[in-house]
Amino acid sequence: MYRERNERLQIMVAPEELSAIDDWRFRQRMPSRASAVRELLRRGLHAEGVEIAGTHEKSSDFGVIEKRKSTD
Repeated sequence: MYRERNERLQIMVAPEELSAIDDWRFRQRMPSRASAVRELLRRGLHAEGVEIAGTHEKSSDFGVIEKRKSTD
């Protein structure tokens, strides 16, 4: 799984959007807000047909895109 996180993504959300994210996070028992947002991004990308990383229980495992294996 792709674990390197060198990029920071800052977004502005409305209070209602943040509340919806937090409510979803707690229902899903996500370990952090960041992991919840990464998982929601992963699910949204999957819905659009983008190849995504697998899911696991640890926060550090919630990546969005897997590194592709070399075809050499």
